[in-house]
Amino acid sequence: MYKSLNRGALHVQATWEECLPMAKAAGFDGVDPELSPDSSAAQIQDALAQHGLRIGGSGLPVALYGNDTDYNASITALESIAPIAAEAGCLRFCTYILSFSDELSWSDNFDMLTARLAPAAKILESSGCRLGLEFLGPKTLRGGHAYEFIHTMEAMLELCSAAGPNVGLLLDSWHWYTARETVDSVKALRAEQVVYVHVNDAPAGVAIDEQIDNERALHGETGVIDLPGFFSALQSIGYDGPVVPEPFINEFADQPPGEVLARAGAAFDSFWP
Repeated sequence: MYKSLNRGALHVQATWEECLPMAKAAGFDGVDPELSPDSSAAQIQDALAQHGLRIGGSGLPVALYGNDTDYNASITALESIAPIAAEAGCLRFCTYILSFSDELSWSDNFDMLTARLAPAAKILESSGCRLGLEFLGPKTLRGGHAYEFIHTMEAMLELCSAAGPNVGLLLDSWHWYTARETVDSVKALRAEQVVYVHVNDAPAGVAIDEQIDNERALHGETGVIDLPGFFSALQSIGYDGPVVPEPFINEFADQPPGEVLARAGAAFDSFWP
C-alpha cells in the first residue's frame, strides 16, 4: 500500500496538477487525478511521471441517488471515462453508500442500489477497473431517518457481491471505528476485497455512538482510532492500494496547500507499517 493524495479530501485549494510537486515533497507516493470524458490518459501519465508519482484512484462519477435522467447520463459518461482511466493506469473507483433512507426500506434500497451499481461495475470491469463501496458507520448519521441501511463491513460485502465480481470495499478508518469493527474483521478479508482506503482519526473525549460525521481529526493526531492495528491488518492481508487522508478539517481550505500537504504527509509517521 502507498500514501496517496486526493486534494478534495484535504480541502486543498489547488488543482490536482498543482498539487503534484507539493505531494512529492510531503512524502506522498501517489495522487488521484481528476477524470472526465475529455481527459487525456497520456497527459495524466506524463504529469505524474514528471514528479515520480503513481496514480491513485477516482470517485465514481455516477448519480446513484439521482433521478433516472441524471443516472442514465452519468452512466453514459462513465462509458467514456473508464477506458481513459484504464489507459492512464487508474484502475480503482470508489463511492459511498448512505446508511439511511427516508423513502426506501432496507430491502428496497438494496435492490435499487444493486440495479444501479451493477451496470456501473460492468462498465468498469470491461476496462479492467474495480469499484470500492464505503459503508458509513456512525449511529448519529442514521438517527432521525425512516429506515436504516448498510452501516457495517459485513452488510456492505453483501452489496458488493450483488453488484459484481469487481466490487469491494472502500475501507475508511473512521467509519471502521464508528461501526465498532475490529482488527480481526480486517484480517478476515481477502486483499481483493479492499479497493481503496481512507485514513483519519476521531476526536478525543467523544463516545463512539456520539461521533458525528465530518467531525474528525488528522490521522494519528488523537490516537483514538487504533491505526497501527488497522494498518497492520491491511498489511497482513496484502492490500497494495492507495491510502488517502480524509480528516474533513475545514480550516485546511484557508491554509497554504503546501503546508496542508506537509502536515498530512508527516502525520503518517506515527503508525505507518
